[in-house]
Amino acid sequence: RAGVDMEMASTSYAEYIPALLEEGLISQQQIDESVRKILSLKFRLGLFDNPYTDASEYPELLNPEHLALARKLARQSLVLLKNADGLLPLSVDLKKVAVIGPLADAPHDQLGTWVFDGEKKHSITPLSALRSYLEDKSEVLFAPGLKISRTKETGGFAEAVEAAGQADVILLFLGEESILSGESHCRADISLPGAQEDLVKVLSETGKPMVGIILAGRPLTIRPILDLLDAVIYAWHPGTMAGPAIADILYGIESPSGKIPVTFPTTAGQIPMYYAHKNTGKPPTEESWVKMEDIPVEPFQLSIGNTSHYLDEGYKPLFPFGFGLSYTTFEYSDLKVSDQSMPVNEKITVSATVTNSGTFDADEIVQLYVRDLFASRTRPVRELKRFQRIHLKTGESRLVSFTLEADDLTFHNPEMKKVVEPGRFHVWIGGSSETGLMTEFEIVNGSEERQD
Repeated sequence: RAGVDMEMASTSYAEYIPALLEEGLISQQQIDESVRKILSLKFRLGLFDNPYTDASEYPELLNPEHLALARKLARQSLVLLKNADGLLPLSVDLKKVAVIGPLADAPHDQLGTWVFDGEKKHSITPLSALRSYLEDKSEVLFAPGLKISRTKETGGFAEAVEAAGQADVILLFLGEESILSGESHCRADISLPGAQEDLVKVLSETGKPMVGIILAGRPLTIRPILDLLDAVIYAWHPGTMAGPAIADILYGIESPSGKIPVTFPTTAGQIPMYYAHKNTGKPPTEESWVKMEDIPVEPFQLSIGNTSHYLDEGYKPLFPFGFGLSYTTFEYSDLKVSDQSMPVNEKITVSATVTNSGTFDADEIVQLYVRDLFASRTRPVRELKRFQRIHLKTGESRLVSFTLEADDLTFHNPEMKKVVEPGRFHVWIGGSSETGLMTEFEIVNGSEERQD
């Protein structure tokens, strides 16, 4: 009755439709109508004329063009979270490079979760790619340290420390095996599993510069190791061409340009934490946050700070939605709207100038956020509405424009009607959900119901 004509994988229809039909709770006409829709779609797709595909009509699997695209997509998905003192990109003049960690040479796990047709024999791991790229340039010293990401035994630490001690830089591959994330694979503790944090601490004592490359299917709470790493690349599970893509970023073949598509909490206790949250009656600020260590001993009970924050962790994430560093710097200027007011049936253009003010040609992901300041239902403090990937050479500037229509600003009101309401809106253009230039515009001409 709800309009679901077919079941994907469960067995409710097969088990219960005959009895429901016999009881008269559904009709043969309803069944026929659902079957008619399914068969009509198959006819339109030509499945009755040609039910099988001819493999010769399609490109060969793992052909050079597809592998090049996989490498490009993996490269663009890598997110640079930290780069202290410009450690990255690395120089090929380094004599020895230590490649350490349980995910440096894990061809199965780099494919990620829910990969039914991928084969690990086709994966190029980071270790393999680095050995190939640095051949005749730098010596690669490999020590996994831990057998897999969940390993708690520390017997491999000594070999890892020895390799690190000989090297000019440590490339430490951390994270989660693919099986630890995905559907029905939840973790209450989203820190690095096994003894990985201990491995980072031991290696930090060598005093060698250390780059953490984290392969994982979710944001992990990496704050305990963040200060021990000089640079951090969040690589996710980037697929078959993970190794070449990571090598490209590490050695500056291309600047990292990925942005995180999810908020990174400082600790699991901050969850749920997301950028598009509703405002509270007591919004927190840096001034209102009273840190736990500053609370006096045996005070009378009081409302400390009186705003929405945690005494121990404050209110900010470790990394905000949309965040991602580059090997260059980008400056935003001249934010403009095409009109200060926008009738509900028209459009408005928001633009800003983006300048590559650094020394590296690079891509930037320019992001547009809005906030509805007054509405019949509470609205998020920011919502991502548009983004553009642009490439700028050193010193180059470009005007980036976005067009907003009334449909972009609709929501379901208390009567569950999709509407756009009059009022003021804030709009930002910037490089993340917590940065950027802000201006405002107004929707006029009253409320208008929209059709889905």
